Amino acid sequence: QVHLVQSGGGSVQAGGSLRLSCKISGATSIRYCMAWFRQVPGKEREGVASIDNDGTTSYVDSVKGRFTISQDKTKNILYLQMNNLKPEDTAMYYCAAEFGDYVFRASGPQPGDFDYWGQGTQVTVSS
Repeated sequence: QVHLVQSGGGSVQAGGSLRLSCKISGATSIRYCMAWFRQVPGKEREGVASIDNDGTTSYVDSVKGRFTISQDKTKNILYLQMNNLKPEDTAMYYCAAEFGDYVFRASGPQPGDFDYWGQGTQVTVSS
């Protein structure tokens, strides 16, 4: 059974940094795509960044140059390093994973392409 357990997040002032982690267990294939999404109340879930088993990454335009997605394959942990945070980055952040035949989108991940989700962690950026 696949489980994604998130940690990290919290509150920070604009310009600050945070790192999110997502521990993944029960992977069903060596082929996979993992991603970070975010959502604010009343809005659709937005793809932030993705990375596949080859290490290919994609980012939504609004975070390019500020956020970095990475993975530690030995520990099965997905990371999202967020630098130069802005108030508009405030949201609930979710990690997600898909195994086997996945869809990789250069413009950033889409929620419907992922079957497995973390529990979410709040990121709040104050001005």
